[in-house]
Amino acid sequence: MADTNILIAFYSRNGSTEALAKAMAEAASAEGAEVRLRRAREVVSDEVMGMAPGWRENAARMNEQYAAPSSEDAEWADGIIFGSPTRFGNVSSELKAYVDSLGGLWFQGKLVGKAGSAFTSTATPHGGNESTILSMYNFMAHLGLIIVPLGYGDAAVFGAGTPYGASSVAGSTSNPPSAEELVVARAQGKRVALVARALKIAGETARR
Repeated sequence: MADTNILIAFYSRNGSTEALAKAMAEAASAEGAEVRLRRAREVVSDEVMGMAPGWRENAARMNEQYAAPSSEDAEWADGIIFGSPTRFGNVSSELKAYVDSLGGLWFQGKLVGKAGSAFTSTATPHGGNESTILSMYNFMAHLGLIIVPLGYGDAAVFGAGTPYGASSVAGSTSNPPSAEELVVARAQGKRVALVARALKIAGETARR
């Protein structure tokens, strides 16, 4: 499945969402997909970042490790997985800013028919994990992506994550995802890679 391309576009402040993204990338790669991991950039000033302990340092580390997502990345991809920490039950402004930059591709219909999926990380068990993922379903529908939820196709979802997409509960100390949460993330990475491949093959067959 080396001809299947997966973009994982995420924003992470303290590393929890990043860890889920990496687990998904590993699983998609194991299915033969080529994966691009991209981190959305900050939309606030350095002064604002300095008010939250570790934000500036974590941003510098991740920005050195991951390129910023681009329109070219989205056009290249057969499947796009969006990841964001919750912000008052909604997608972060950093990831949304990237999505808002895709207007040109939207206008040309360049993203229609690609696989789309989403994941999140929250500070508390009821901190908006499901509503944040569902908020990303909105823009995926407008972009024309075929939304790929997890459902309960993998037994791991009965113990962690959500049927809408993987999630983790980081707590007030930004704990990394648990082993169970990472299993769900890997299941999602695998599922999106397989669905993206099937959609790509179907599209190529229809055009013949």
